[in-house]
Amino acid sequence: MATIFTRIIQGEIPCYKIAEDERFFAFLDINPLSEGHTLVVPKHETDYLFNLDDEELAQMMVFAKKVAAAIEKAIPCKRIGVAVIGLEVPHAHIHLVPITCEGDLDFKKEHLKLSPEAFVGIQQKITSAF
Repeated sequence: MATIFTRIIQGEIPCYKIAEDERFFAFLDINPLSEGHTLVVPKHETDYLFNLDDEELAQMMVFAKKVAAAIEKAIPCKRIGVAVIGLEVPHAHIHLVPITCEGDLDFKKEHLKLSPEAFVGIQQKITSAF
């Protein structure tokens, strides 16, 4: 059975897409730690980030770097925090989270509740920053 991320990539489940190329896909996390929290995933399913071969892992990080640069231009923050947890969904993914302090990257804290309109506004800010 396809993961939720594969279903998003295939268009079966809607998302707020930020970027995509032939190998990777980036979209807003619908349970964000901060505005602009984005997930970067490979288009093919693999459960664990470090199961990717070296070339694909390197290319994924380069893709994530481009996405992070757009987020940083669009969302006020000091940095883009990077987290790989890998337990929530069995599909390798990288969290890119706009942060102003270390505590902003605490996944135990309360997550934001945003309206669809807010997500669209954030999506538009980031995509226009590319």
